[in-house]
Amino acid sequence: MGQLINAKELLDKLYGKHGTESREKFREDAFSFYFGEIIKSRRKELKMSQNDLADLVGKKRPYISRIENGEDIRLSNFALIANALNLSIQLTVK
Repeated sequence: MGQLINAKELLDKLYGKHGTESREKFREDAFSFYFGEIIKSRRKELKMSQNDLADLVGKKRPYISRIENGEDIRLSNFALIANALNLSIQLTVK
């Protein structure tokens, strides 16, 4: 049987130690992907097309596609889209 490795060790190995530029890039990409999946899932749950959502928030369909693919997300646009999908955003203190 192979050697067990924990998630922190795997992330360190693949993306560099916590605080490094490569690890931060991975973290940002992961958050963008995660938020994109939430938006896509909720949009589909509401039986909306990307065009429907784009029209609702005053954007173009390709922009919604990029967000759902984790390629482009700004906090202001995320809040706008979340509101249109009746999602709430909660900020907490660490």
